[in-house]
Amino acid sequence: MDFTFTEEQQAAVEAAKAVFADVAPDGVPSPALTPGAVAEDFDRPLWAKLAASDLLSLVLAEEHGGAGLDAIALCLVLREAAKVLARVPLLEHCATAMAVQAHGSPELAAALLPESGRGTLVLTAAAHGRSGHDAAELSVTARREDTQWTLDGVQTAVPWAHGADWIAVPAHTGEGEAVLALVPRAAEGLTLAEQVSTSGERLAELALDGVRVPASHLIDTPGAWERLRQLLATGTCALALGLGENVLAMTSQYTGKREQFGFPVATFQAVAVQAADRYIDLRAMEVTLWQAAWRLDAATGGAGGPLPSAGDVAVAKIWASEGVRRVVQTAQHLHGGFGADTDYPLHRYHAWAKQLELQLGPAAAHEEALGDLLAAHALA
Repeated sequence: MDFTFTEEQQAAVEAAKAVFADVAPDGVPSPALTPGAVAEDFDRPLWAKLAASDLLSLVLAEEHGGAGLDAIALCLVLREAAKVLARVPLLEHCATAMAVQAHGSPELAAALLPESGRGTLVLTAAAHGRSGHDAAELSVTARREDTQWTLDGVQTAVPWAHGADWIAVPAHTGEGEAVLALVPRAAEGLTLAEQVSTSGERLAELALDGVRVPASHLIDTPGAWERLRQLLATGTCALALGLGENVLAMTSQYTGKREQFGFPVATFQAVAVQAADRYIDLRAMEVTLWQAAWRLDAATGGAGGPLPSAGDVAVAKIWASEGVRRVVQTAQHLHGGFGADTDYPLHRYHAWAKQLELQLGPAAAHEEALGDLLAAHALA
């Protein structure tokens, strides 16, 4: 197998590193010291830099002003974003744009994609349902009325919703198929109630009361919502990997300088073994991430496997959830009391890691989903 990234994918990584080089993880108040959200909005100046570097149009086709790259390229950029805790809706924005490009009407694509690539229009997606545990599409009903659809229901913990222009809302029609509605944030009947994430970011509870959506703004292609959900989960794994890699690097630097009994603590066997175990976690997170991202891209070309791509995504999210938790816990332990110092950024990474661990389902939920897939697909 050839695991080498293409020149275009590597170029995206270099562009991302240049954009994120000056981003400080402590650019907002500490979530440990802030009773509410750490900021009202996401990092707009950084968003403008991403747009200027063509990273917001990375996954768009050339006809929409993009580079035509894939989920792997997006995950490579997300990995770099997480290393500095970049406060931008990069995952939700790009994943929603990919869904509109692949399945949306020409009218919807023309209305959203060019501006989204330039960063002048911000997209996000509601993927957690009413409670965060039930299927998101079951929390909203969609019923057709002539040339329009009417949406009713609630979606919780919608990321970056207060700063987004359009929100992708999964819903069900009562006939067994999930649909995906693109709803403007200012739509009549849509209200946002503030929520705060574990990482201190501003979320929203989205309430839809008779929100009317034109038929051209609703995607009813079978599997469209499922693919968007899988892409969001895979992107979350990329964020967890980048965060974990930077945390392990911080731990290596600290234990290499911190001396005990006249020697750096990194030379102690117990410290080295714990760090090595976390390195193994990160390598497992990495290989399962690229497997999942490749399956998502390959599925569009008709390539299959012994299980649907949902199986690869579940495996990646299991490793991401458990791996990133172990990485930050070990980092805190090896830093000693210094790891809890709010003037040192490690506690911020810990808060983000906990958010990513549980986002779109903890490991246990994906283990259950993987078990269901294995039961339904006999392996030779």
